[in-house]
Order: sequence, then structure tokens, then C-alpha cells
Amino acid sequence: MSLRQWWRDLAMGVRFAFAGGREGWVRALLTAVGVGLGVALLLLTTALPSAVAVRHQREADRTDITYSDKIIPKAADTLLVASSGTTFRDTDIRGRELEPEGPKAPLPPGVGKFPAVGEMVVSPALKELLDSSDGKLLRARLPQRIVGTIGESGLIGSAELAYYRGAEGLAAQGITGGRITRIDRFGNPSPVQERTDPVLVLLVLVVFVVLLMPVAVFITAAVRFGGERRDRRLAALRLVGADGRSTRRIAAGEALAGAVLGLVLGTGFFLITRQVAGSVEVFGESVFPSYLDPSPLLALLVGLAVPAAAVLVTLLALRGVVIEPLGVVRTAKPSRRRLWWRLLLPLAGLGMLYPMVGQGRDGGDFNQYLVTGGVVLLLVGVTALLPWIVEAVVARLGAGGVSWQLAVRRLQLSSGTAARMVNGIAVAVAGAIALQMLFAGVEGDYSEDTGYDVSRAQMQVSVPEGRTLAATARQLAATKGVQDVYAFDEGYANDGQGDDAHFGRVTVADCRSLRQVAELPSCHDGDVFASHVAPDADGSGQHNADGESGVAAKPGKTLYFDTSEDPAKPTSVTWTLPKTLKQARSIPDPTGYRRGGILVTPGAFSAKAAAGVRGEIYVHLDESMPDAREYVRNTAARIDPLEEPMTWVSVKRNDRFDTIRTGLFMGAVCVLALIGASLLVSQLEQLRERKKLLSALVAFGTRRRTLSLSVLWQTAIPIVLGLLLALAVGLALGVVLLRMTGTAVRVDWPSVLSMTGAGAAVVLVVTLLSLPPLLRLMRPDGLRTE
Repeated sequence: MSLRQWWRDLAMGVRFAFAGGREGWVRALLTAVGVGLGVALLLLTTALPSAVAVRHQREADRTDITYSDKIIPKAADTLLVASSGTTFRDTDIRGRELEPEGPKAPLPPGVGKFPAVGEMVVSPALKELLDSSDGKLLRARLPQRIVGTIGESGLIGSAELAYYRGAEGLAAQGITGGRITRIDRFGNPSPVQERTDPVLVLLVLVVFVVLLMPVAVFITAAVRFGGERRDRRLAALRLVGADGRSTRRIAAGEALAGAVLGLVLGTGFFLITRQVAGSVEVFGESVFPSYLDPSPLLALLVGLAVPAAAVLVTLLALRGVVIEPLGVVRTAKPSRRRLWWRLLLPLAGLGMLYPMVGQGRDGGDFNQYLVTGGVVLLLVGVTALLPWIVEAVVARLGAGGVSWQLAVRRLQLSSGTAARMVNGIAVAVAGAIALQMLFAGVEGDYSEDTGYDVSRAQMQVSVPEGRTLAATARQLAATKGVQDVYAFDEGYANDGQGDDAHFGRVTVADCRSLRQVAELPSCHDGDVFASHVAPDADGSGQHNADGESGVAAKPGKTLYFDTSEDPAKPTSVTWTLPKTLKQARSIPDPTGYRRGGILVTPGAFSAKAAAGVRGEIYVHLDESMPDAREYVRNTAARIDPLEEPMTWVSVKRNDRFDTIRTGLFMGAVCVLALIGASLLVSQLEQLRERKKLLSALVAFGTRRRTLSLSVLWQTAIPIVLGLLLALAVGLALGVVLLRMTGTAVRVDWPSVLSMTGAGAAVVLVVTLLSLPPLLRLMRPDGLRTE
């Protein structure tokens, strides 16, 4: 067979698709829409690495606070930068105060001119928030006049909240490199390449495979839309002289036409999505449209692979179909599907993953090819096993109502079509179950218990230099939404000035606050206590003990507080213990620690020694009041614009782990949307092919309710079987992945069931959406033929 004949047959199929009347156009359009949705998601996926890289680069380009101990001298090209970021309703706001020290001071990326004192430039999203009614509380915290907006080059996302505002006198507040620093250019001068965590790399690999596999499954299903009508047209071609091979190539040409049109539609869908992406925020993450720039090589691969897959899938699908001049031998009982080769795929996948079992993060990087190949084979095994399972189960179904019998008989005649419809759902659910198990299993390695007692306090405010603890505590206590405050002056003192000196913790607070950290026999202003950390109830020792005194608390002893800012020039203040000391027993304070050392009431602490302690205030909120935290942040901003209150959480997670999990959720939303859209298109195509059959049943008196229930059963039976298979494969894959990471195997049943329920919910929504078209098709005039 010459290549020229191949091209002629393919070209004829393309002409049939676009010049074959309404039937050809409808089929080509259905195929194109199904393929286009998949292509759009594939292009979006190929653009994600670029988006992540650009975000990281933008973040690196605007780096200013590097926490470096090295302080550069003041010059004409230096700039003082102070960190003044804040939080508004759980959303971080990046904030900087700028004070140029010369005419050549570097401008931040995206900023054309330094804001003056009392002015600020903000991101477009922050400007929109401040101008809205929702931003009224935040506006009280950021009252400066807005004189411009930050350009795209200075932001990591379209929805990022950020600002730069003018400042003066920053040098007088102390250049520490962490809170206030001096720079001569933006960007990290000495970036550190962190070691990549093998488990996180494994998570990323599995996430990409799991998200892309359903897309590939749906594309292969989309190119087979309208298969039965197409085969009847091919029988007509045999009647006019075409041989069997030519008809198959012509069919491949029709599929190729739909796939190419799908590429065009998919590109359009991607460009629309790309523009919309600039105005939406998903799970707290956003991008600019320009960030979503697919790799040319990957885009070319998609452009070549999709049409090639359309041709191959069509040729493979027609291998078992005998197309004769008088009809298509498809309605005869097909040969029984073989099981043995279908089991080889998941077993081969397990075989590829098995060598890495027990490797964990200490055994080096996981082999990316084995991981990808193993997961792909396991998920492809779902698509191979599901048709066999559906055929085996429906062959044994029988007695029931009329709607049940109609559905079962239809499934017995075309179980392969039903299995193809739910393959994508099954693959997506199986992958999601495995990922949820893996995330739940390793989550403990990337999260830690902070120890904070959030029932006693929910925020912490540091008292700035120059303000007294009592005045700051009164101001916070008077804030709306605050139920109580516990105020402490804290520091460390030495019992001598030599190398042999011991140090211990000193806590100054009123009696009510001291009772939050120790059991006191009695307490009056002027008392001093020696606090001891007693062993835990189980005798395990001093759990969470912080700062147990190394100082022998003896009456009349002199303690030294270090007040020097320069280690080369030590300075200190002294305080003498009173003649009477009371004993106290330490208890866990609101931060979760047991503080030993010396507890002092304000009346017993000298004003001179106050320079050696630093104030910390724990704030107990009225959680029933909306925006209680925002009122506290506003008060804290008035006290010190550079001091952001700390919000306590009971568990803290690794940022990279959270980023990967967020990426999974974002991808899952897109895949579920694709699943729903493609399944709906497939369902409509199936109903369209059965239009005359439905009309005939209605004409003979079949109730519409019965037909509607039969359609529901036809969808429900394969879905239940697909979800059960997905549950089994997902659990197996999850167990293997957990064993690979060296994590104890534990099934997170709520997550597993939620993933299974999400798949079932998508199918239910699609079925409900297909009912109106079904009712329109169930009319006797559908039998009319021209």
C-alpha cells in the first residue's frame, strides 16, 4: 500500500467530515469539542512550569530583606527598606517602607517613582480592595494617599496584595538586616540552592500523571463519538466498491478532521482561559496571563500527538468490526473479552514501582521514569479492566422493571461504549484516592504542632522600644473584639560578668498574668517568685521547659541584663533580688512552654532594669465578633507600623508541601470541570444516536418516566462498577506510594470517600443536565425521515 493511497483515503475521510451534511458536521463538532477541552487542559498543564518559574523569578527579582548580618555603608545608590507587611482576613499583604538615601537609589521592580512620606503605590488588587466597602478596616491601617500602582514586573500574581510607601528616619530605628535593611540593588545577592526533598518531587510527579491521565482518556474517547452512525456510512462505501482497509482509513480521516478541529478549538479555549486566569484567584493563588506561556516543544508535542492518537485509536477500534456492503457486523454477540492481558498492565506498573519500596527520603531521589511509567500503567490498567468488568457484570443482570431491563439490554449490546464513558471518571478517582492517601500519610512530616494554647490567646503583639508595657496593654485591651490581654516583660539575666556566669529567665508581669505561667501561693504587687519546672505527671521529665533558671535565686543577689546592640561593646544594667523570695511551680504558659527562672511583679522591678527586658502581650479575642483580628492589627499598626501581630495557629505546615497540595486542588478543579463537560458531550452524542429508537419506544406507548429511568440506570451501573474499580486501584497505588516513602500505611477513609463521592456527584450533575435534551428527543415525530 502506497503512502499516496493512505493520504487519499485520509483526505476523503476529512471531506466526509466537513462535506457529509448535517450528520458529518454534528459528529465532527462533537469530536472537536471533546478533543478541544482536553487540548486546552493539556496546553494549560504545559504552561504551568513556565508560570511557576516566572513567579519564582519575580519573587527573586524583588528580594530586599535578606536577613544578612553584613550592613553596607550609606551611599548615593543605597536605599533603606523596612518590612511592614500585614494580614487582612487570612490574606497576606506584602508591604515595604522605602527611604532613598541618594539620587541613584534603586527602584523596586514595577515602580516608576519613589512614593513620598504619606504616599504609597499599591498593586491593582490592593487598590480595588481599599476602594471597596470591604476594605474599610484595612484602609484605617493603610491611610496613605495612593499615588500609583505596581506594574506586573513587581508582582507574582494578578490578585497579589502589595504596597510600597514612603518613609523617613528608618536609620534611627536601627538597621538590623531583618526588620530594616540597607540595599544598593533589588534581588538576592547570594541565592542558596536548597536540596530538593525526594518525597516532594515524588508528589509533583504523581500529581502531574494523575491530572493528565483523565485528559488523555477523554481525548481518546472523544475521537470515537458517533461510532455507530459512522460505521453505517462506511458500509455504504463498501457497497460502492471500497475495500475494508480503505474504509478504515477513511474512518481515521474523519477522526483526524475532528481532532484537528479540536486542536483549533482547544487553542481557542486555552487563550480564553489564559485571559480569564488573570482575573481569578484559585486557593489563594493567581497568575498574570503572560505567565501561562506553554513550552514550544511541549505544545508541538500536543499538536502532533492528538491527531496521531485520533488515527491510531480509530484504527484499533475498527479491528474487531466487520464492515460489509450490507451492514456492520457489530450487533452480533461479540467475542468474550480476555482478562489475562488486562491484568498485565497494573502488574507491570506495580513491578516498576516495587524496586523503590522502602526507599524513603534518605535513599536518594526516586527514579522519575519508573515512577511515571508505573503510575501510568496502573491507571491505564483501570481503562483496560473496566470494559471486562462491565461486560462480565451486565451479562449476569436480568430480572427487574421495564426501565431496568431496557438499561441492562442496552448495556449488554454495547458495554464497551458505556465503559468508555466512565473510564475518565474511574481514572481520575483512582489517582485522586492514591494522592489523598499519600498526602495524608506524609502530612505529619511537613507539619508540626506549634504548642500554642489557642483557647487562652489567639494573637501576640510585641511592644516596640520607647513604649511601656502597661500603656500598650491598656491600648490593646480597649480594642474592639478583645476580651483579655496578658502582658509580660521578658529577658535573660546573668549572675555575673565572667565566662563562668549563669543565666536565667526573668519575667515581669502583674499577678493576673503571672498566674498564666505559674501556680502562685499568693501574689501582691512587689512580690518576686523563684519558679521551678516540675516533672510531668508521668515522670518523664521537664517537657517543653523553656528557660529554666541556671541562676541560683538567692535574696540580695545582683543580676546583670545585657543591653548592648554591638557585641564588641558590651553594656548592661543591674537589678538586685529582694530579701524575700516566694516559691512558685511552673505550668504551661499560653505558648505551650513552662518557663522557669524568676517571676517579678512590676512593683519589685527597678525602672533602670527595664531596659533589659522586652514586652510581649498575648491577646485573647472574642471569636464571636467578626473581624476581631483586624481591629487588633489596626491598633498594633498605630502602636508601631513595622510590627505585625503574630496570629497563633495550633499546626504549622511546610510551605512547599502546601503549594503542591494547592496545585493539586487547582488541577483537580480543572480536571473535574473537563470530566463533567466531556461526559455531558458524550451523553448527548449517545442520546442523539438513539433518537429514532427512543421515538419508536414512545410511539409504542412507553412512558417517558420509564425511558428517563433507563438512561439513569445505564449511567449508574457502569459508574458504580467504575468507582469500585477506582477504589481498589487507588488504594493499591496509595499503599505502594506510602511504602515507597517509608511511611506507615494508613487509609484516610474520609478523603477516600469524598473523592469517590465527588466522582459520583459529577456523573449525577451530568445526568440531570442531559434530561432536558432527552425529553425533547422522546417525541414520535423523531421517526420522520427525509
